[in-house]
Amino acid sequence: MSTPKQEVIRYRLELAHEALDDAQFNLDGGRLRVASNRVYYAMLYAAIALLATRDLSSSRHSGVITLFYDHFVKPGAFPRDLAHALGQALGMRTDTDYKVSDPPEAARLGKMIENARAFVQKVEELIQAT
Repeated sequence: MSTPKQEVIRYRLELAHEALDDAQFNLDGGRLRVASNRVYYAMLYAAIALLATRDLSSSRHSGVITLFYDHFVKPGAFPRDLAHALGQALGMRTDTDYKVSDPPEAARLGKMIENARAFVQKVEELIQAT
């Protein structure tokens, strides 16, 4: 039987993988704004899963990101350059969701999806090591 913490981790990782698949599907279909949203959420869900390993959580996106940096990036457990991709995805998602602007370029989104996959993979590695 799994614990409530294990269930949260499993559920958030499942959401992260679904969001990655959705990002790729929407990129392939030319729905670039939707793809950018899903890239960000893939990384956010993965960060939430990782925080759950230490019984940390926040109801706000900014809180999740702050906790993630404080507990995993600053101490060196999570690579800074890969963590930076989360900030880039947040910026892209904010621009496409809230500003009147052109959608992000497909090539940029493709790179962001690659970064998001690496981000989720690193989170899974850290979770496995706990």
